[in-house]
Amino acid sequence: MRLSAMGDVAMTVPVLRALVSQHPEVKITVVSRPFFKPFFEGIPQVSFFEFDEKERHKGVAGLLRLYQDLQKLDTDAFADLHNVLRSKVIRTLFALSGKKVAAVDKGRGGKKALTRTENKILKQLPSMFERHAEVFATLGFSIDLANPIFPKKAVLKEDITAIIGTKSQKLIGIAPFAQYDSKVYPLDLMRSIIEELSKNTNNKILLFGGGKKEIEILDSLSNNTNNVTNMAGKIKLKQELELISNLDVMLSMDSGNAHIAAMLGVKVISLYGATHPFSGFMPFNQPIENALVPNREKYPLLPTSVYGNKLVPGYEDAMRTISAEFVVEKIKEKLND
Repeated sequence: MRLSAMGDVAMTVPVLRALVSQHPEVKITVVSRPFFKPFFEGIPQVSFFEFDEKERHKGVAGLLRLYQDLQKLDTDAFADLHNVLRSKVIRTLFALSGKKVAAVDKGRGGKKALTRTENKILKQLPSMFERHAEVFATLGFSIDLANPIFPKKAVLKEDITAIIGTKSQKLIGIAPFAQYDSKVYPLDLMRSIIEELSKNTNNKILLFGGGKKEIEILDSLSNNTNNVTNMAGKIKLKQELELISNLDVMLSMDSGNAHIAAMLGVKVISLYGATHPFSGFMPFNQPIENALVPNREKYPLLPTSVYGNKLVPGYEDAMRTISAEFVVEKIKEKLND
């Protein structure tokens, strides 16, 4: 069970792929919101159960119905990859019925030490992938994440090629938004990155986002350039996953798009502001040099937050210390790998 958010749900995918590959006798039912169902399509032995937040599974009575629904699946064990009130209720009910249960340890102590202003301990914490794997190990299914399995690149259908053309160029994805402003790279610098990359006509830059405001910004960033296309609002999630699987590299904030690209085996360059890759949320199977962080000599309190929801006065321009030129060079390096 993992209900939200998009990036967190995406982070379960590589772990489940490894689990079913290494334990073919196991059948997994993923409990999550209907929107995330495409994440899990095509994974052997994995089925999807839709959490109906608005009606059937709403409120306390709804959680009891959810437990009853899951009981009908002849469940042997319950893996709580969310560890919030809702999942704790279901976990407890399964435990009371005699089933094996395990819950993810979010490592709050280590994250607090990483983000506090005084006596900060800046060290790499276990990744969420490792924490998820530990849940299954507790249930008796150890997982080795060292040699990951990724799906093949999707064959792009006409509904996508009609927008981007046929794939004769290097495909560069750029997702410039995040839930919190402290994780968003300055717009003027992002514009510089896009303009520089678009000078090479062998590159095709695809912009990702969602919502009316973001679409307007992405339209301005594409600026009617032939090899820059705003994909926001033009395709559904399943199509977006197919397209992202074909990218040569993705540039993303510390946000859901980074995790989606990584779960599909795409190279990801991730930009951090108030947050930090040491918190355990770095995209799957990416080298640490792909995680670009601000200058901590100039901004020593970084990271100030695990999720980016805590603003520190005077740190608004921290991401400006990640130069646009450096980001462009890093992308070019990955394109030539």
